[in-house]
Amino acid sequence: MYRDSKDGITVLTILDTRRQKQRGLYPIKVQVIYKRIQKYYATGKELSVKDWDRLSETKAAELSKIRNSIKNSYDLVLKNVEELANRGDFTFDSLNVRLGKATGDTVNTAFKAKIDILRNEERIGTMMYYDNILKGVTAFAGEKIPFENITVEWLKRYEKFLLIDKNHTTVGMHMRAIRAIMNEAKKAGAIKETQYPFGKDKFEIQSVEAKKKALSLHQIGQIVSYRDGSETTDRYRDLWVFMYLCNGINTADLVKLKYKNIVDGEICFVRQKTERTTKTRKEIQAIITPEIQQIINKWGTPGKQPNDYIFPYIQGNETAEKRKLITKDVTKRTNKRMKIIGAALGIDGISTYTARHSYATVLKRSGANIAYISESLGHNDIKTTETYLASFEKEERQKNASYLTNFN
Repeated sequence: MYRDSKDGITVLTILDTRRQKQRGLYPIKVQVIYKRIQKYYATGKELSVKDWDRLSETKAAELSKIRNSIKNSYDLVLKNVEELANRGDFTFDSLNVRLGKATGDTVNTAFKAKIDILRNEERIGTMMYYDNILKGVTAFAGEKIPFENITVEWLKRYEKFLLIDKNHTTVGMHMRAIRAIMNEAKKAGAIKETQYPFGKDKFEIQSVEAKKKALSLHQIGQIVSYRDGSETTDRYRDLWVFMYLCNGINTADLVKLKYKNIVDGEICFVRQKTERTTKTRKEIQAIITPEIQQIINKWGTPGKQPNDYIFPYIQGNETAEKRKLITKDVTKRTNKRMKIIGAALGIDGISTYTARHSYATVLKRSGANIAYISESLGHNDIKTTETYLASFEKEERQKNASYLTNFN
């Protein structure tokens, strides 16, 4: 019914009559032919020979719906074939990886394929996230989990299994990863719509509001002024202050800063977190205040050539995995030292995340324009910023409400 060719690779839809299903139906598949080798990818649809013969011309509502679904599966395979052909490195293995191997294999192999894709794209944080979820799924249900096993009941049992030693936030992370894999499986035709276990009146992932903390300007002043005579304390305190002053920059972006990112008295960078997920490359600009300059002068690398990293944590020749490990180590060391400072000052929950939260909230409480805060955080939508800030301001509202009955 559908057929295209690209650089010696043929993609077409077929009625696979090699093995008859129940009720006289046969599965409809997307066939890919390359160098006389044939591979088949499921669409999740089945028809009789009679209905298949009239599928391309029929106007019957039910068959039209099936035709549209088949076209979606076909377009998905064709798109990936064409992209690989354009790069000149088509193989069935690479096609299977791009499709997430979610076309009739197991949940485990779909996870592994997803991990391979993320590794190739150097999205190491997300790769590690999926790898961790795969370990949990495998520990619960084994090395070969068919897609059809992932039912509402299965998800409830897995949730109960996870809650033995994990919190609801972690459970939510596991479920969202499984949902993403199942979405790909559904899109590729490996499961039918009726087999999809997530959504209203099925399995709904509980959202857990993370506890977010923003410090007051007075508390930040205490941190800036804190001294205990330790050079290590000074280093990681200053690194935290740099994060706060540099628009709430996170560790992954901080370690990648080079001197060439300094332009006309500003530090200009693109958030790694959103660089791949937004169509428009959104550059963030942070004014180099005297405090930022002082931190760079004290802890920055001495060369100051354009391609030199500002802070001496990565060299630039590391693998993406190694760079991720270095970033995690810097975050861990900073958080450990800030916890010590917090204990000394009586301030709970200081972390690298707190620096970003505090940057945004201090600006808001000082009367800064929401549009400016949104732009400086690298958000693409002011509504995202408003929601982000609202999660911190509940604490402020609760504190203000307590004043109403502070009769003593």
